[in-house]
Amino acid sequence: MAARRASPGKKAAGAAAQGASAPLRWALRWLARLVLGGAAAYVALIVAYTVVNPPITLTIWSEMRRLGSVDQQWTPMDEIAPVVARSVVAAEDANFCRHWGFDMKAIRQAIDAGADRGASTISQQTVKNVFLWQGRSWLRKAMEAALTPVVEFVWSKRRILEVYLNVAEFGEGVFGVNAAAFHYFRTTPDKLTARQAALLAAVLPDPKGRSASHPSTFVSRRARAISDGAQTIRVDGRAACFSRD
Repeated sequence: MAARRASPGKKAAGAAAQGASAPLRWALRWLARLVLGGAAAYVALIVAYTVVNPPITLTIWSEMRRLGSVDQQWTPMDEIAPVVARSVVAAEDANFCRHWGFDMKAIRQAIDAGADRGASTISQQTVKNVFLWQGRSWLRKAMEAALTPVVEFVWSKRRILEVYLNVAEFGEGVFGVNAAAFHYFRTTPDKLTARQAALLAAVLPDPKGRSASHPSTFVSRRARAISDGAQTIRVDGRAACFSRD
């Protein structure tokens, strides 16, 4: 039996449908290329930053534009008093050495309490500070969730903390522990005392609203708790992944 030929009308409709879908297929191909290209660029930066210090971040750049200038000077981990690292970890992410980028227990506790803050790890904050932008959006959160395990896999815990300590905001226009040590205490990171380190850690959640050199009652009380926590994680081993003392 001879095959039935498609009618001219059906051929025209099929050609029209293919023609209409061509721009969509083209757009999807380019979108896929952009996503893959962006992912490759981020991976390349992550690998490069294992040995190269991030020259600037979007947050530092935007504050530089707003204020005219900012204070930031990179300081290697070996030139930062160990108590500073322990204080920041105790304050921001006590289980830093025990998770792979996400503290699931803290996330569940934050959800149960209905809180919108408190579950973000130092690894997540480092990813946000170095590779992304501030503010809340589902896109940023999704990118942060995707990049954090990669950073955890490529960088050591000590490197993650070193980068965090050098790009975190400690005050208006004050970025990194070097600038913070001088701004608040007129000293260098290697000479910070346990009390000073705890005060710096206490201002991190609200760097523009808190002061380490003129602490409020709340900040002073928080610093005492952080100091105790820093000693605790030193004793129980939760500082082992980044400590050398």
